[in-house]
Amino acid sequence: MKQTQPTHFQKRITGKNIVLVGNPNVGKSVFFSFLTGKYADVANFPGTTTQLKCGRYGEDAVTDTPGIYGLSSFNEEEKIVRDIVLNADILVNIVDAVHLERDLFLTQQLIDTGIPVLLVLNMMDEAEKQGLKIKARVLSEELGVPVLPTMAVKGMGLEKLKVVLYQARPGRVLPEVLGKLAELPDQVPRPEKLLILEGDFYVSARNQLEPREYRDELYQARRRWVNQLVDRSVKGIRVSHSLGMALGRLMIQPVTGIPILVLTLWGIYQLIGVFVAQTVVGFTEETLMGQYFEPMARALVGSLVLPNSAAYELLVGHFGVITMTVTYLFGLLFPLVLGFHLVLALLEDTGYLPRIATLLDRVLTFFGLNGQAVIPFVLGFGCVTMALMSTRLLGSQRERRIATIILALTVPCSAQLAIIATMLAGLGPGFAAVYGLTIISVFIGGGVLLNRLVPGQSSSLWIDLPPLRLPGFKNVLNKSWKKSIEFIQEAGPLFLLGSLVLGLLHVSGGLESIENAVVPLTVHWLGLPKEAAGGFIMGVIRREFGTAGLFSFPMTDLQKLVALTTITLFVPCIASAMLIFKERGWLEGTLIWVGTIGAACLIGGTMNQLLSLFETILPGSSPLTMLAGTIFLALASILGLSRVNL
Repeated sequence: MKQTQPTHFQKRITGKNIVLVGNPNVGKSVFFSFLTGKYADVANFPGTTTQLKCGRYGEDAVTDTPGIYGLSSFNEEEKIVRDIVLNADILVNIVDAVHLERDLFLTQQLIDTGIPVLLVLNMMDEAEKQGLKIKARVLSEELGVPVLPTMAVKGMGLEKLKVVLYQARPGRVLPEVLGKLAELPDQVPRPEKLLILEGDFYVSARNQLEPREYRDELYQARRRWVNQLVDRSVKGIRVSHSLGMALGRLMIQPVTGIPILVLTLWGIYQLIGVFVAQTVVGFTEETLMGQYFEPMARALVGSLVLPNSAAYELLVGHFGVITMTVTYLFGLLFPLVLGFHLVLALLEDTGYLPRIATLLDRVLTFFGLNGQAVIPFVLGFGCVTMALMSTRLLGSQRERRIATIILALTVPCSAQLAIIATMLAGLGPGFAAVYGLTIISVFIGGGVLLNRLVPGQSSSLWIDLPPLRLPGFKNVLNKSWKKSIEFIQEAGPLFLLGSLVLGLLHVSGGLESIENAVVPLTVHWLGLPKEAAGGFIMGVIRREFGTAGLFSFPMTDLQKLVALTTITLFVPCIASAMLIFKERGWLEGTLIWVGTIGAACLIGGTMNQLLSLFETILPGSSPLTMLAGTIFLALASILGLSRVNL
């Protein structure tokens, strides 16, 4: 197996390495922001700090690590944190005061490494609300490290952190660990000895030693000690009968949870898919950019270069580097990105997001995903670009890859969906049913096949259910704004490059050549008029433009059905495509992009050939007959392809 190397700095600084460590949802990022003055995710959902946050506190380096339950390399997050911890000078271990019986297990493991530790008891206010009284002095005496009670969201105890931070010291190592450390050579670093004793393959290989088999023994000893410690230091009986806890239980029960989820998703769609994607973007893109910015930019550039020149077309033409880039980034994407992060922050800070994942986990395992994937799929019907961004929530590269392909292939955005619904209404219920069944079949069949074909392992849903609470609106707004600005800064160069490439193709006649080259595909295979090629090319720029463009010339009902199906499955717009390249890399992004085009043309052409065959064999056959044939085809294809990959 490949050895995991440290993913962070290794003693490259003149000061100390201060590392914040703790279970998910304990508030590490609040302390990071306080110490460094930099913003980091502050949320109630595991996974929001998978990208390391690094900053400075004076001459020292501070790192905010992903939430973990141990240093045992059971998943990628633990491997990352393990390597950072092994190179730390001070470990600031933040724990949830309400769940000490869980969090102190990691605390004792950190102490057993021999690295200086400061224990921070966060959420003391919630512990008091639940009837718990925690004796911080007893914890400090028993563990041998300083203990600081805090209420981070209220700012209580934060200033004192600066005072006690450098009082961190090595704690009381378990006797079972001390008795086995002598088995290992003296040249092995003290913190790594513990992990070798616990059977860590990577650390053992790094030191050219065989991993020991003491993990179970040490874990049992640690658990016994933590149970004793909690009995000595925590008094009172936890109060569990509260409105928040009752509502939290209802949210994860299928009978009550599904209606609550449907209502929540409907609200998200109305906010993102309708209000932001249509109303707000309609104003920012069409009014601010279309009526004010773009005419001003064209007038300014026109005063410097000839209006009919290639330079003018490249700068402010239809695919202009200035007009298209700025309009897309600030007129289209920024409102959507801000709306997406606002919704996500609310779901995270209230504690509802992990409950959604828990409720739908079993269903999404058929696609090789877990319950967290529901958010990208729902957001996709508002804006596929935002949905693709939210795949960062998923726990493994395999899951992100599967979700990205499904979103790129089968999920229409709200603007495109509105045009599709209008067109289907004119075709009648029979054709609408054929269209709907085809898209659903591709969604389900594609997910099943990707689960079998995409290499790697998906992550199981290991998740804490934090208490439901009212969100901190200042935190929600701050997080949404900061993350949106970061996205625009990262995406800007990609959109600039994309508009430049399209502009060069347009100026050189390359787009027209592509349109003529694909005539055999559009006319002979898809059975569409020659002009349809232009609609598909426009669909690369904006999906709704391409969909509307397909219906600017006469077509039969069958041709309209094939065109709608193909354009729905066709590549996502340039905004989504650029994000795919950004998230998945140029090689994998290109494969997804080309593969999506191929799949759309294959499915659309197959539909055209089969339905044309139905009309030939059964002249005047109704859409219901076509529907029955499509059902049979879809089921046969899914079952046949699945068996091939068993």
